[in-house]
Amino acid sequence: MSGADEPEVAEDARIARLRARFDRSPRDPAVALAIGDDAALAHGLALSVDVAVEDVHFRRSFAPLAALAERAANAALSDLAAMGATPTGLLLALLVPRDEPPASFDALAEGVAKAAEAAGAAVLGGNLSRGHALSLTTTVLGRAPESPLRRDGARPGDGIWVTGAPGDAALGLARLMAGEREGPFIARWLHPRPRLGAGRALLGHASAAMDLSDGLLLDLGRMTGASGVGATIRLADIPRGPGFAAAAGADARALLLGGGESYELLFTARGDVPSPLEATRIGTIDAAPGLRVDAGAGPDPVVPAGHDHFSAFPPAAPSARPKAERE
Repeated sequence: MSGADEPEVAEDARIARLRARFDRSPRDPAVALAIGDDAALAHGLALSVDVAVEDVHFRRSFAPLAALAERAANAALSDLAAMGATPTGLLLALLVPRDEPPASFDALAEGVAKAAEAAGAAVLGGNLSRGHALSLTTTVLGRAPESPLRRDGARPGDGIWVTGAPGDAALGLARLMAGEREGPFIARWLHPRPRLGAGRALLGHASAAMDLSDGLLLDLGRMTGASGVGATIRLADIPRGPGFAAAAGADARALLLGGGESYELLFTARGDVPSPLEATRIGTIDAAPGLRVDAGAGPDPVVPAGHDHFSAFPPAAPSARPKAERE
């Protein structure tokens, strides 16, 4: 089969094919971690890359270009937060249409610079090229801690925790797709903040961590898969922003479990989390493989679903786009 006759291949399957080839390449001994986590670790650095493409990850009608560029940079910086790393620099590869006016460049630069400055990092350079649609590819570099947070450390009995309210941003994207342009949930999608301080606070406390970009179940499935464990989530314990239930209506469960783009931290830990970190326990790591959701009548097995990068935009269900992961 070829062309239109070929079956659709999901994002994780594509990543697995890439990893199968790249893992065979020679590797410098100083590379402590390559493909498979939020960031790579090498020479004391944490490194990651994220892409935001017009009409795949955002639409210009959603917000001013400066805000969209700031959001793209913060999505990349969130990968460093998930490792407990401290940002030092960003590299920006910018693809723009031929007729992009100078004011657009100024707005894009302002947005990326604002995100970098808030994180204590500098924009170090990058690349500029012409393309059919606007695209921002952000590479982030940070100082890696001695014992970085990773996805593969979750153990049976660990609590499962999240920062913030992970379904709010997905609801915001659904509202944007419906034509709305203002509101608290839209602001949650448009203005994510990488949890850099929280990531550093979890060093020495969390057994595993990652950021939430593709949906709670899909990302939790990646964490439990890397750790060789399972998990049970209590639906009622997933935090929601004020007014979430009324605004989400019948889509509430799908948004909470499958909506992404929040860039909150998902982590596992024994006992309580360190003060003053604000996080909510939503479940427990199990020895038995697989994911389960307890909606009040006991745990039921579920498939780890979320948004796939190769699905159509807008999503068929109210969720959100994933990052272009390094896995």
